[in-house]
Amino acid sequence: MYCTTYPRAAQWCSLLASCSLVALAISAGIAAARDDDHRRFFDRGSLVISSSTYDPTKGAVASLMVGTLLPDTATTTIPAVSDNNFVTVWNNASVDGSFGVTSPIELMDVDALSGRVRHTLAVPTDEVVTSFSSKSELGLHFIRDWRGPHLVFVAYAGAGVGALDVSNSDAVAGQDPTNPVTFAFGNNYAFHRTIVSMNDYRQFTYTPTINYGGNNGRAALLGSNGLYYSVGNANNGNAATFGPSNGTNPDVTQTTGLEVVNPINADTADVAIPAGNSAQVDPLMQFEFAPNPPDKPGKDNNYRGVTEYGGGLYFTKGSGSNGIDTVYTVDTLPTLANAASTTINIVPGFPTDSAKATGGDFTPFAVFFANATTMYATDEGTGNATDAAHHAGLEKWSLINGTWQLDYVLTQGLIGTVDTNLTGTAGPYPNVTTIGLRNLTGIVDGNGRVTLWATTSTSSASGDNGADPNKVVRISDDVAATTMTGRVMHESFETVAGPTYGTVYRGVAYVD
Repeated sequence: MYCTTYPRAAQWCSLLASCSLVALAISAGIAAARDDDHRRFFDRGSLVISSSTYDPTKGAVASLMVGTLLPDTATTTIPAVSDNNFVTVWNNASVDGSFGVTSPIELMDVDALSGRVRHTLAVPTDEVVTSFSSKSELGLHFIRDWRGPHLVFVAYAGAGVGALDVSNSDAVAGQDPTNPVTFAFGNNYAFHRTIVSMNDYRQFTYTPTINYGGNNGRAALLGSNGLYYSVGNANNGNAATFGPSNGTNPDVTQTTGLEVVNPINADTADVAIPAGNSAQVDPLMQFEFAPNPPDKPGKDNNYRGVTEYGGGLYFTKGSGSNGIDTVYTVDTLPTLANAASTTINIVPGFPTDSAKATGGDFTPFAVFFANATTMYATDEGTGNATDAAHHAGLEKWSLINGTWQLDYVLTQGLIGTVDTNLTGTAGPYPNVTTIGLRNLTGIVDGNGRVTLWATTSTSSASGDNGADPNKVVRISDDVAATTMTGRVMHESFETVAGPTYGTVYRGVAYVD
């Protein structure tokens, strides 16, 4: 009545009404943003990337300075040569072979083509963290089962951000008295390598294990049979024989490699681990290349990059001076009951040379099957001169009469790319050169084209190249092509994410 009776009042009422509408719109926008924070995480046709950013302000690294005592041997420590400055802290790896700093895990769901970020999510650091600069960690696997979609990876439980040398700590308190990390930080300095699963509603569940004491769990997947399968490395101490006589408990030589794990899927990582909840596949595997003695127990199965295909598992070894750097398989999905009796084999056609003798003609990291006769394998490019010159990048293999043969290696726009001007609060980081690839995912379309995404491996003047700001890259290929001719000659890598100062990109998973 007031507004319609007095004209000037009508103007004020109109303004108030407009302001009310604006306020309602702003409120609706805030509400929508909040709703977006809780909507489903996985968008079909997108790419999930795992990453971690170095944080020098928390935990033991916050007080790290030149002279701080670090692990050296099973009976000695050694002074640090750098403080916590991001650029120089990795120089401590020159005196402490176990050096690393725990850091938070971030998951990004991005547009698979443009790299536009759709969602980000910080994994709870009071539950699990990763190790900066352990380059083999945080491999991702995406799967849908009757409960919905799951993203699976491995992390360290209970360490918090800024802890030192966790990636070489024991997995169970007092596990290995010869582990230099145990000597430096005490028998209770131990952290369960934990399989983490995230559902579409951003809810995490945790399956802690007793595995990979003295080193790291690299990746895990949820098998089609409902069991977890993980890969990693162990034995940072002096265990020189298999079995209880080596003085470790649980035995570091038989809680490593490819593991079968019964899901616990608890709401917290701080949960009891049932006895017999995991089992190593082919636990006594050990190569011997005469006249050299056998390799250190538990080191020939220093695996990474696991995937399930065709009812079996495929996984790689591409680092360390032991064993054979190649692609391995088990043709069925092992169970807890038959893990020990299941034999691991080299995939026919892949390398069989001794890594110690040759330095590694290949350094495979991850594999992706476009179909039953076409496999793509990333090569890190960290082996010998043959590896760097001829195998580093994205290898394409074809199955011919039961044996895999290498068709070609995709490198254009990738190998030799140099990223400069990497500068931040800690000062300029050395120039970073891309030398190969690590984790891998992909999708085949209906036109015979496959698109693949991978994280890059790098080289720089840094004290640890695992700390280098790296990238996520993409390339497409004709599935049917077997030679580097025609359209294949022009295929080139494009950058999806990175490099980002202080951040490393680790795993990739395509959401189908």
